[in-house]
Amino acid sequence: MKDDRHSPFRDAHTDRDTAEQIPDTPQTRAPAYRLAFADDEFLCRDELRPVRLQLELLKPEMILDERGIESTIVLFGGARIPEPAKKHTARTDTLAELSHYYDVARDFSRRITEKSMKTYGREFVICTGGGPGVMEAGNRGAADAGGASIGLNVVLPHEQAPNEYVTPGLCFNFHYFAIRKMHFLMRARAICIFPGGFGTMDEMFESLTLIQTGRMRRVPFLLFGRDFWHRIVNWKALAEAGTISDEDLDLFRYVDSADEAMEIIEQWEPAPQRDELPGR
Repeated sequence: MKDDRHSPFRDAHTDRDTAEQIPDTPQTRAPAYRLAFADDEFLCRDELRPVRLQLELLKPEMILDERGIESTIVLFGGARIPEPAKKHTARTDTLAELSHYYDVARDFSRRITEKSMKTYGREFVICTGGGPGVMEAGNRGAADAGGASIGLNVVLPHEQAPNEYVTPGLCFNFHYFAIRKMHFLMRARAICIFPGGFGTMDEMFESLTLIQTGRMRRVPFLLFGRDFWHRIVNWKALAEAGTISDEDLDLFRYVDSADEAMEIIEQWEPAPQRDELPGR
């Protein structure tokens, strides 16, 4: 968006357009002559990584600020989990069994978005990774309610366009996983983890670590699928081994339905921040 403040200087858009109309000479064709901010080859150099990191932090932040979005409900979950009507396409019987969490994510997101719309879409905006599976279900539930939702995509060699239910003006694409994960958490009022694979577990454990170490305030941290997560992570064994504390097991709650999740979020009272870093 252009800055509407009065300035005596020519703006960058004008000079970029002017530079495209200059006479064609050996000098103007040389890469060195291109405006730095309009030179893709220059911006993609290794030395410009700090600038690209900053741009990926700033662009979504500025757009979300312009839209007035103050808080989000974050959904993490597997891209491979199909909607129940398509569970026959699942690669394994287990994925087919997990397909009902597509409907749970969709129902939960619809109900959260109805809550969000009472704040004119400023609070409790559904935010997903913008892909298929559970992510699609989250954005789809928001669309069912007639509200907006966010999708934070990342460039991957094997994935295509974002799912069709993400609000187009709130669909972002990232090169850096780290900056993408920052944006997931910067406005999070709750973190909802559905069954998934490496990506889901990466997002889950980084979020838990930030809360555990006091680097992020406590928010409702909901693991959808009690049986699934009991099989995948032996949380009790970590506490018994002393690699985490018993209190760390209170950082999250198991839920199996949208009703359970909504009740926890509605009744949430923030716990005080920890004074000491727990064991790692």
